Amino acid sequence: MIVVTGASGHLGRLVVEELAGHVPASHIVAAVRSPQKAAGLAERGIQVREADYDRPDTLGPAFEGATKILLISGSEVGQRVGQHKAVVDAAKAAGVELLAYTSILHADTTPLGLAPEHKATEEYIRASGVPFAFLRNGWYHENYVATARQAVQSGVIAGSARDGRVASAARADFAAAAAAVLTGDGHRSAVYELSGDVAWSLPELAALVSELSGAPVEYRDLPVAEYAKILEAHGLPEPVAAMFAETDAGIADGWLGSTPGDLSRLIGRPTTPLRDTLAEALKNG
Repeated sequence: MIVVTGASGHLGRLVVEELAGHVPASHIVAAVRSPQKAAGLAERGIQVREADYDRPDTLGPAFEGATKILLISGSEVGQRVGQHKAVVDAAKAAGVELLAYTSILHADTTPLGLAPEHKATEEYIRASGVPFAFLRNGWYHENYVATARQAVQSGVIAGSARDGRVASAARADFAAAAAAVLTGDGHRSAVYELSGDVAWSLPELAALVSELSGAPVEYRDLPVAEYAKILEAHGLPEPVAAMFAETDAGIADGWLGSTPGDLSRLIGRPTTPLRDTLAEALKNG
């Protein structure tokens, strides 16, 4: 029995889809905060169980009979350590053979603002004694879809990454890697640094968007504080805008550009090119 938490989210749904191609639907549990959002999965014979990170009493029943669990990190920055600890405790109580966790690239060393909660979660998992695998996900191509669409209209991609590089991959690539770990053997105590095969810069992103759309697009590099103000003007809360602007500074310093090849090795194929994801996104508006 394989349990996927956060199974109604973008990544979780893709993991469930991948698993369905490898194991019987009845062996998959989609653990979700709101079961009604996963009704389509239930219709396919996949078990849907309530699992709310903020309500630990839901986690024990959700993990009943589980042999492997994928803990997809929560989306509420600042609250995730406590949420994740509740999942780890429930996984330990369930006696699972493997707890896989979606972390962040170089979680133990990166200065990126998103990393401390991931590092703390990894440390808690190690200390728990639960057999684990860390899936340290890099950036998704999809993180730049809205940026690309906006740039077609404005002609500008702004940022603070200078000529730093991003080794992103499609969300489906990361889902395939998670499914490979959950259905394969030999992954206990493994730490995978997952990133795309090809790293690119924001100036190259601007050139690609221009090529795909036919509209002139340029990259405009800004000081971190100025870029954060722009993100605030687009509706992000001040601390979130500051974190994303600082992430661009981390890109400039090389923290999202490594290409160790773990992802392509796990999925048994090259990672999806950025061009493919953006071409599809821009075609569909």
